[in-house]
Amino acid sequence: MTVYNFSAGPAVLPRPVLEKAQSELLNYRGSGMSVMELSHRSSLFEAIIKDAEALLRKLMGIPENYQVLFLQGGASLQFSMIPLNLAQNKKALYVNTGSWSKKAIEAAKALGNVTVEVVASSEDQNFTYIPEISEDAIDQEAAYLHITTNNTIEGTAFQTIPQAGNVPIVADMSSNILANDYRVEDFGVIYAGAQKNIGPAGLTVVIIREDLLNDDAVFAPMLDYRLQAKNDSLYNTPPTYAIYIAKLVFEWLEELGGIPAILEQDRQKAALLYETIEASALYSSPVAVDSRSLTNIPFVTGDKALDQRFNEEAVKAGFENLKGHRSVGGMRASLYNAFPLAGVQALVDFMKSFEAEVK
Repeated sequence: MTVYNFSAGPAVLPRPVLEKAQSELLNYRGSGMSVMELSHRSSLFEAIIKDAEALLRKLMGIPENYQVLFLQGGASLQFSMIPLNLAQNKKALYVNTGSWSKKAIEAAKALGNVTVEVVASSEDQNFTYIPEISEDAIDQEAAYLHITTNNTIEGTAFQTIPQAGNVPIVADMSSNILANDYRVEDFGVIYAGAQKNIGPAGLTVVIIREDLLNDDAVFAPMLDYRLQAKNDSLYNTPPTYAIYIAKLVFEWLEELGGIPAILEQDRQKAALLYETIEASALYSSPVAVDSRSLTNIPFVTGDKALDQRFNEEAVKAGFENLKGHRSVGGMRASLYNAFPLAGVQALVDFMKSFEAEVK
């Protein structure tokens, strides 16, 4: 039985990447050592991290005046690092579009010396849409405007990036990095946990415009962007194997044709599932049409018992991790870059069979 993994993260990785990693596991490039055993100061690992950065820069079109950092702690640590580096004794603006936005807001408030202002929110409708952000509402003296470009739990995404004047936009792009056509230069900072579209859990990518590197030392060196940039992400031992897998993922993406090619595939996969939901008398999407995510697609039957039955039968049929987040319920299909079109086709076939069975 073929197993399809719809997990929101850690998520499916490209099979060619796993096969390449398997082939090099015990003896990386004739070294007699695994990548997991290489010193992070060795020439072999230095080549890995430099290649990873170069590939990511090419894929995303990252300008030269941006630093690329390979850090640890997940996007959740960035919730604190962002205000700590950019907004001490200043105002920080946030758009509240779901669970992760709320956590970012809470982390900024916890610092105590950051004035946090929520300039737009979709909480009034249980985060089922992306709110409009008026440029007039953006205080031009603010340190930044924070958005979550794709809301993994709620299944919403920014289709266009808001206009913020001279205020830098900071984006949590964890669940749609490398799966969108945003321009890096429209952001001051982009950050993303790797475990959805980049590689295994344990790595966090931060892309930061150089003028935003703080001249004032942050109280904890590990949390200081300038220090991390000065040390080329090697201030301490980085997540070496995760960076290696990320490099392989970037190579895989480049071979496919880069972001334009994978985005076309992602749109095809999402369209197939959304069209099935729309054509169904049983399933529905809780998300506003103009706010729907390509990568995380929740759907419900409207009956909790029937949702539970669907999820139980789906597991038996080889569809893993389809159960929706407890705050939304129902089902959620996470269709990241590495998820195959064949898996979406198998899911919609199962959905149709299930619907016919319960009529």
